[in-house]
Amino acid sequence: MARKTKDDAQLTSAALLDAAERVFFENGVASTTLNDIAAAAGMTRGAIYWHFKDKADLLRAMFVRAMLPMEAMLKELEQASGDDPLHALRTMCVQALINLSQSQEQQRVFSIMFHKCEHVGQLVEILEDKHAKRDECLAEVRTVLQQAVSKGQLPPDTDVQLAHQSINNFMTGTMSEWLFRPQAFALDQCAPAMVDLVMAGLRTCPPRLPKGGA
Repeated sequence: MARKTKDDAQLTSAALLDAAERVFFENGVASTTLNDIAAAAGMTRGAIYWHFKDKADLLRAMFVRAMLPMEAMLKELEQASGDDPLHALRTMCVQALINLSQSQEQQRVFSIMFHKCEHVGQLVEILEDKHAKRDECLAEVRTVLQQAVSKGQLPPDTDVQLAHQSINNFMTGTMSEWLFRPQAFALDQCAPAMVDLVMAGLRTCPPRLPKGGA
């Protein structure tokens, strides 16, 4: 019975996160109330308070859940880098964009992150937590770039931090722009060519450290 109770609690928590995801996407975070989320889930406010302290805690949990597939992908990236780190990085970037284009759940959550979460009040702290978690995950990308340097795919004086930031900016900007206007282009079809453009620039003209830089 205890196991069943635990499973039921996990299902209820997931259902509340699903409902919050839908309502946040439709109304924005600031305009959404716990009553809205409870109604969308077919539950009471009490059910929400059983699992989450408040709306901010629920939003934080939703972001954490959304990042799990990306975390898994980044860990696989480091393991798969092998003798061709840049190829592994290219594969990961393409797959991340394709996954976004094919997952309505990811589209809703990333739209909330980019366009429907106001940077005010308690939400600022949540977004800072999200950015810190993202930076922790993206450290895997920096590691793979360092491997590319050590294997001679990139020159020894490559500014790995700037290369890492540029790739992050490309991925974030592409996701944000496409979510704002998904009808503008087919992301799943364009992803390989877009990533190849960035990777070609990295291979042929990588950012360099200043002479004497570390």
